[in-house]
Order: sequence, then structure tokens, then C-alpha cells
Amino acid sequence: MTTTVTADTTTPPSATTAPLKIGMIAPPWFELPPEGYGGIEAVVSALVDQLVACGHEVTLVASGHNGTAAQHFVRVYEEPPSERIGFTVMPELVLAAEADRALSDLDLDIVHDNSSAGPLLAGGRTQPTVVTMHNPVSGDNGDYYQRLGTKVRIVAISRAQMRQCPGLNWVGCVPNAIDVSSFPFEEHKQDWVLWIGRFCPDKAPHLAIEAARRAGRRIVLAGKVSEAAEKCYFDKSIRPLLGPDVEYVGEADAQLKRELYAKAACLVFPIQWEEPFGMVLPEALACGTPIVATPRGAVPEIVRDGETGFICADMETLVSAIGRVGELDPHACRMDAELRFDLPVMAAGYERLYRNVLAGCCSGGPTPTQAAGRAAA
Repeated sequence: MTTTVTADTTTPPSATTAPLKIGMIAPPWFELPPEGYGGIEAVVSALVDQLVACGHEVTLVASGHNGTAAQHFVRVYEEPPSERIGFTVMPELVLAAEADRALSDLDLDIVHDNSSAGPLLAGGRTQPTVVTMHNPVSGDNGDYYQRLGTKVRIVAISRAQMRQCPGLNWVGCVPNAIDVSSFPFEEHKQDWVLWIGRFCPDKAPHLAIEAARRAGRRIVLAGKVSEAAEKCYFDKSIRPLLGPDVEYVGEADAQLKRELYAKAACLVFPIQWEEPFGMVLPEALACGTPIVATPRGAVPEIVRDGETGFICADMETLVSAIGRVGELDPHACRMDAELRFDLPVMAAGYERLYRNVLAGCCSGGPTPTQAAGRAAA
């Protein structure tokens, strides 16, 4: 049975229940929190801090310096092996081995694994392991988790992601979140529009440029162009389009992206794939900036069509929507981000999911810990 976890924001999640002892495994590639790139690490770091603030005890397994509030820290690499991403799987294997060694003798209630190789060892634990599906569920990735079967309880970041691979052992859906208070709200917008993300055909900045030009709006582009495929796409499909009305400002750091979100008339998000979430969407909403997007992946779950943005099926409606964003209320965008995508909301959702798993509610039967206890009795 699949349970979609939603957050009750009226009651602190730990007000009436005992604290949990949680083993949190992060990917090995970046420190927590990451200084720049590292979307999964940013989510895990924020979740750790929120869980500790709610009174839980967290043992974090990660690389580099621990910048979180976790009470216990297991360091995998002194220096995160960021430069080895895409070249070798060994850091993931080393992380899995170290996490298994470090957590095996601890008195934990539950393990939350956000790595790729770590879930392979979940079957050897007495505690249940939940795994957040940060990546797409198609192809080899989905096949991998299907082969793990019921050894792991899988958490989706959107309902769209769950629909793509209904055969996985889903136990709930907890959307990603951001620190809404760290994003500046701006009611009065400038006339230009924004595209921000990774340069690739699936993210479709070329379509954002076309839509902006046809709408008579200047567009600002921000994103990384570091990998070979990104450079090839940028040089072939984006660079020839640059001009007075199309400006590329480079990869935006935390400060620059907040300035861009706050000032832009809207975020143009014409994705061409089933993206499981899209952090840029709640980030824009937090700044009071509406979204013009295609209806792929989690977009219909994040954007309230006609309230916080427009969901557009084709280029004609994209162009028309850019011209209509002034009809939308920036205050409604900000409020929606606070109610649905703020960090305490995500933490409350995960806590409820942990407790459901421990109670056996999601799997329909006892957890490994419960089964072991009954056998001993």
C-alpha cells in the first residue's frame, strides 16, 4: 500500500512522540551543505538540520566537513571527490562500505539512504531503510530499485515520479523543499524573463528563448556549462541565439540566482522530459515570481495553473502566457511556497513517513526490527 505523506503544519512533528535515532547517508561527492552545485546534498543537509531541530538524533555519513547540525558524523572522504563524478563508481562503493561498517553497531530506529550504492546493503540491517528517489525512475535506475524489491522502502519526490514506475516499493511521497525565508520576495517585477538550469535539450533553453522573443521580452539565461555535452549543446543551439535580447550570465551562485528570481517577470520552464521535481520552481515562487512551464513531470503538482503560473501545452500558449504573467499575484506565489515547499513542511513529511514505516503501515506488515523482536519474544 502506498501512502502519500503530507504535512500537518499546525502541530510540531515531535510534539507528542518520542525522538527517533536516524542514520542519514548522503552521496559522497560534495560536502553538506554544498557550497555551489549539489542539489541532493542541499536537500539532505536541510533535512538533517530540521530533524535535529525537532529533537531527533541524527548520525550523518558524508564526505568533507560536517556543516550540518547532526550530532554524530561519519566522514567518508576528507576531501569530497567531486572531480571524479562521471568517471568512476568507486566513491559510491567506498561510501556504502563505510556506512555499513559505521552504522551496523549503532542503536538506530531507521536508516535514510540518499546514495546510489548504499541500498544494496539494506537487506543486512535489522532497521528498515528508506531511500529517497532523487533521480529519474526510467531505464537502468528504475530497474535497479525494482531488483532490490522490498529490502528498501522508496520515497518519491513527486506523484508523477511514482506513476512512471508503479512497480517500485513506494512507501510515500515527500516533495523537496527550500528555505523560503532565504529567498527575497519582490512584488514589483522588471520586464525581462528568466531561464535557469542545466544546459541540455531536455531543459530546453532554446525554446525559452524562442518563446521570449515571440512575446517581445528580453530573456536572461543562467546555468552551468562545464560538461562536454553541455558545452556542445550550448555552442550549437544557444550561443548563436545570444544578442541584446538574450543574455547569458554564467552559472548563478546562491546570491545571484536569488537576485534573478526576485527581479524577473516570470520563470520560463519549457522542459521536454518527465523531470521528477525541479528545484527552480519553488525557488522562483518563494521570490514571488510566477512560472510559465510545459506540463511535464512534476510541473502540474508544483505550479497552480492560473494562480502561481501558467501550464502551457505548446509554443503558442507559452508565448501568450508570458504576456499574461502580470495578471498573477506575487504574494500568492510566495504564500504557496511557504505552505507547500518550506523546510519544516518537508521535515514533517519525512518524520511521519519514518513513523509509518516503523509501525508497518506502509508495507502492510512488520518492519525487520519488529519481526526480530517478535521472534525473540
